[in-house]
Amino acid sequence: MDLSDSDRPVSFSSTSSSASSRDSHCSFGSRMTLVSNSHLGLFNQEKEAGAIKLELVPARRFSSNKPRKNIPTEQEDPEESLEKKLSTPRKAEPKGAGKNCAMSLVTEPTSPKLLYVDRVVQEILETERMYVQDLKSIVKDYLDCITDQSKLPLGTEERSALFGNIRDIYLFNSELLQDLENCENDPVAIADCFVSKSEDFHIYTQYCTNYPRSVAVLTECMRNKTLAKFFRERQEALQHSLPLGSYLLKPVQRILKYHLLLHEIENHLDKDTEGYDVVLDAIDTMQRVAWHINDMKRKHEHAIRLQPQGG
Repeated sequence: MDLSDSDRPVSFSSTSSSASSRDSHCSFGSRMTLVSNSHLGLFNQEKEAGAIKLELVPARRFSSNKPRKNIPTEQEDPEESLEKKLSTPRKAEPKGAGKNCAMSLVTEPTSPKLLYVDRVVQEILETERMYVQDLKSIVKDYLDCITDQSKLPLGTEERSALFGNIRDIYLFNSELLQDLENCENDPVAIADCFVSKSEDFHIYTQYCTNYPRSVAVLTECMRNKTLAKFFRERQEALQHSLPLGSYLLKPVQRILKYHLLLHEIENHLDKDTEGYDVVLDAIDTMQRVAWHINDMKRKHEHAIRLQPQGG
């Protein structure tokens, strides 16, 4: 299926949770709109699972030249913030920056295209590192801890619904991060990581399909005084600014963001660059992943609606 620019999925809308702090602050150009009912994210939701909406909303592609109008003053324009973020020289490159990036910054300071691509690559790596750390925290600091707390009023079925296949995603993205770090800041090699692992991203379909159920379970947990106290104390002990609900949203945010990041490489990479077609393949791969997730979610919701209601 060929996707036109106007048909490509580039955003995720939800009434479920506030955006993850680090993922939101480090991301750029994203069309993700996440409306929070309270700083606790998921805990003031309506009772019906139907109140939680996961939807991919088509929107136009990036445009670094056309300013958008009527941008709310309290919310920064994603496109403008992207250009501003990546056009501002950094005081120091992160530890472990590859030689390729260092050389381009030193030997070609007058090449804004090359500089911009370097920074997009750094953005991908930095946000992926933080994302994997967040996944690790969900698995180690929450899931494993809950499993060890046998006295908590949370059964195996509810625990499974709450966390879905988050452990599989953590293992997969840990491997992806290692592959990305081995690319030595080469944008084509970065893109090739997504192409080579295209079949493995299917694990996100299961997670995103289960996500409304996860929200419903967490909402019920927060109505239980014992569980609410446990989650509150875990958050305080871990010194997290965001509750578990916001962390559980991160995989949905991340999987729908990859093609946006790759688009930024394409938009600022010379079309004559060797391997440019690999970047295009990576964008196509991650867009199809996003569409597949959306399609499976709709089919799942339709199947649920067709089920006879018990009474």
